[in-house]
Amino acid sequence: MLLATLLLASSVAGAQGHGPLQTRLAEIREINRFVPERALPMLLKIEQEARAGSVEDKGEMLAQLCGAYHALSQIDKALAACDELIALGRGSGNNAALAKGLVRKSYIMYAQNELALSHNLTWEAERLANTTNDIELRVRVGVNAAQAFSEDGNFPRALEKMQATLAYAREHGGAIHQAIVLNALANLYSHMREYDKGFETLAEAFEVAKKADSPGRMAQLKSTEYRLAVNVGQMGRALAAQMAALELQRKIGAHSLVTYSLINLADGYLKMRDYRKASAYAQQAIAAAQALNDNAALATARINLGQAYLATGRLAEGKASFEAGLAEYERNGDKPELQGVLLEYGEALERAGDYAAAIKAYHRERTLSNELFEKRRQKAMLELQEKYDADKKQRQIELLERENQVKSAEIDNRRLQQRIWALLIVVFALVSVIVGLLYRKVRHANAQLHEKNQELKQQSVRDPLTGLYNRRHFQDFMRTHQLLDKRGAGTSGEEMVSALFLMDVDHFKHINDTYGHAAGDAVLIRIAASLREILRETDMIVRWGGEEFLAFLPAIPRSGLDEVARRLLSGIAETHIVHQDITLTANVSIGFAPYPLAPAGQPLPWERAVNLVDMALYMAKGHGRNRAYGVRGFAGFDQTSMEEIEQNLEQAWRAGFVDMSIVTAGWQELKAAG
Repeated sequence: MLLATLLLASSVAGAQGHGPLQTRLAEIREINRFVPERALPMLLKIEQEARAGSVEDKGEMLAQLCGAYHALSQIDKALAACDELIALGRGSGNNAALAKGLVRKSYIMYAQNELALSHNLTWEAERLANTTNDIELRVRVGVNAAQAFSEDGNFPRALEKMQATLAYAREHGGAIHQAIVLNALANLYSHMREYDKGFETLAEAFEVAKKADSPGRMAQLKSTEYRLAVNVGQMGRALAAQMAALELQRKIGAHSLVTYSLINLADGYLKMRDYRKASAYAQQAIAAAQALNDNAALATARINLGQAYLATGRLAEGKASFEAGLAEYERNGDKPELQGVLLEYGEALERAGDYAAAIKAYHRERTLSNELFEKRRQKAMLELQEKYDADKKQRQIELLERENQVKSAEIDNRRLQQRIWALLIVVFALVSVIVGLLYRKVRHANAQLHEKNQELKQQSVRDPLTGLYNRRHFQDFMRTHQLLDKRGAGTSGEEMVSALFLMDVDHFKHINDTYGHAAGDAVLIRIAASLREILRETDMIVRWGGEEFLAFLPAIPRSGLDEVARRLLSGIAETHIVHQDITLTANVSIGFAPYPLAPAGQPLPWERAVNLVDMALYMAKGHGRNRAYGVRGFAGFDQTSMEEIEQNLEQAWRAGFVDMSIVTAGWQELKAAG
């Protein structure tokens, strides 16, 4: 270990010396991977020399500048270096420089949650890199291309890419190149849940890393061992591996990696319920992140500390730490990550017994989920509109070209008329044929345009994933929907009402994190199909947002609401979803109520009725999930008001102001009051 540390120190000294520029850049590259705060001053020192050198040297210097700035969270400077490198590659026709710029920019886009753009940049970089003899570049880009397929859920393609890159590294590269690919392959096996193969690959990677004499690579492999061991429940092995990684990182001064190792240790001890050690490592991680001004790490460390405090009953401190971490995520603008943390917050509060705070956290998570869902829907609509506009523009171009052809034909006809009068009849006949063809084609184009307009109109009221109605269509429907003054009675003489059912898929984030977003989409599609089977054709089913569904039943006996809730719970729980040879099941929590709700004889607007149903849904989540809470009526308005009830539905229920029913898939409990 001392030898490895001395070798890194030797690399630093060589990089700061006066050897060939290419040699110094190669030495700085390995330092940059683990200690970017040391590499950046070295790069700035040789920047002018590299700019005056060859395209290859200038390109490598810009690539490393981009990487160092990105690692140190100086995003604007990182993007500027990447864009300059891309311009250099395009201007000089140098595919290696262009590929380096594209792949570096893909890292930044990935960190900003622009996955589609990141993947496209990576695959374009791979195409260019494979035209070069740059071993370092081809290995790194090959790994990134495989990881992009993995992030898309295409594991067979990812594995094929990774194994091809490993074969190339073994044939052409050195020990470090092989260690890079083997580490990435071990992580891929972990994502595929083939943990035995992951450990076998990691064992080979350790042997290769020893030959490379790189403490940084060894630390990286130890961190991978931590993740694999956590996945198979070997927490002792996991923590030992992360401690070994931490020791190596501290020896080489990799402060950023030290911070994330401390975060992993805090998380590991949380999993083992050793909250004292979890708190200690979380506090160390907070101090390390503050020293580096790493807001992302700081936010995660504070979340870990908040979980440890909540688990030990220190509710006020736990909430304060959690809220500080959430504030960091909000400042960073990482809304998808913020949504996941809010869900963890709600679950931690639920375990701590603070149900009121847990419901508030779930409400915040649901609001953010709906916002992200709406943004994704708007993005899909914009893409569809752009495609439609492009098709329309292309048709206009084709029509203009045909019109020009007609004009040209008419000019030729006039010339021919002057020269050969005898051929006039033939020419007119030919023109008539052309005009007829054009007329038919224009009519066909107009028919296609009408079809596209109808398709666009359909897309505006339907969710593109499930085919259900979307939220906007439901809102438009409710604005014009007129209830009958008096509901007619059914055949049994019972009162007929309308009803609202709001459903949320339980533990949906766990499905996405474990099996990938493609599996999550498959679950949503199958649940949508189940809802069509369970409910009637006259019932309106809406994808309300994210993993939330709403059903509006226009006419149902008042006494039948609980039975519908039971059918929904049982029917969805019995649904089997097959995705990539994996069979999944899912449950939902439900809030429901008759419509209209009329406290003290005054009907509530539909928006307030949906809000009450949403609050009932979160009571179902807060009290165990896979159940339904229904609002049946109200009482005691001489002691309370509708506004107070809407502030805290559960408290109003327990005080006897709200009549509710509780339904599960197997049994029903009716309560007039809490």
